[in-house]
Amino acid sequence: MRETGVSVDETLVRRQLERIFQSPEFASSKRCQEFLRHVVEKTLAGHAEDLKERTIGIELLGRPSSYEPSTDASVRVKAGEVRKRLHMYYSGPGSVDELRIELAAGGYVPDFIPAPVSVADHAAILPPKKRSRAPLVLICAVIVLVGLALFKFRARGPENVLNQFWAQALAAPSPVLLCISPVPVYGLHPDVEAGNRKPVTAGDFVLLPQNFVGGGDVLALGRMTSMFADMRHKYRIRLGNEVSFHDLKDSPSVLIGYSYTKWNELNRGLRYLIDTSGRTPIITDNGQPTAWALPNLKPDRSTDQDYAIVSRLWHPDTSELLVVIAGITQYGSEAASELVTDPERLAAAIKGLPSGWQNKNLELVLHVRVISGSPGSATVVARHVW
Repeated sequence: MRETGVSVDETLVRRQLERIFQSPEFASSKRCQEFLRHVVEKTLAGHAEDLKERTIGIELLGRPSSYEPSTDASVRVKAGEVRKRLHMYYSGPGSVDELRIELAAGGYVPDFIPAPVSVADHAAILPPKKRSRAPLVLICAVIVLVGLALFKFRARGPENVLNQFWAQALAAPSPVLLCISPVPVYGLHPDVEAGNRKPVTAGDFVLLPQNFVGGGDVLALGRMTSMFADMRHKYRIRLGNEVSFHDLKDSPSVLIGYSYTKWNELNRGLRYLIDTSGRTPIITDNGQPTAWALPNLKPDRSTDQDYAIVSRLWHPDTSELLVVIAGITQYGSEAASELVTDPERLAAAIKGLPSGWQNKNLELVLHVRVISGSPGSATVVARHVW
């Protein structure tokens, strides 16, 4: 049963809150601690109705009274980070705690969920001398059946969406191949003395292969390795230029790299593709331009928004599962990786997909706001299942 407000033991909730803050998942983030404490204390005080995005932005984050959540996603971003850290905590050290504090997706009012009472605890409550053995057995049986029902209910919940999305990868006997694509970077040739030649020409620069990758791509790779480790499934990591077609035929593969730097050929024929051949990077729909473009992308690739594509298909050339996670810039790759490794975000993304989507190919087109150099949560703008 979920409980909110003053109906729960406030001392128990605050003790649990401090236990969470001492964990590795929260100890390194004072802002996440402040956010979670704010929503918990508001709820305990009976003011859960005040936990609106705009109110939190003004009261907690110091936004001005003119603050508009539609143009500033700071509250949503911070709430998403808190949800992620809570999920990590309760998947690890908090799994045996007597109380769960959860923050449901799409809202800011926390849920306080007591741990289920064990069969042994229920048996200890019964007066042993005044009750026959039969009622005790019956009660224990009912508790076991309820426990099984709750387990089945939880298995259908958001946590199981990850298993559904990645089922074919998890079922494969071979490790999942995680590939990250290098970014082409050019440097001045060491034999060129820039001070003795004016101007320096394009020929004076040389490609530095396999030396650099996008920061967002690295974070995306980190999320993927963490997820597969939690799922107890083996994986291998390879740099894109070291990946051969034979590698992709040998195991399920996840290709990570913004702008499809390395993977254009493999994705040819898909409905949605990233096209960076023109001055404006854009996502095409069956080869036709769309409104999903970055006309204001700066030369240093900084931007206030991004688009990304998640493709999951059984590739006809490899006969293996192939998942591609790529943004127009690195911000899109990072946000897309968070979506496919977070059960709440993934559950929202696949909502409304046709029955049997788990066994079909699919593409998701995502829009991402970039705030102060960090991507916010991805929003699905298009889906395609076949």
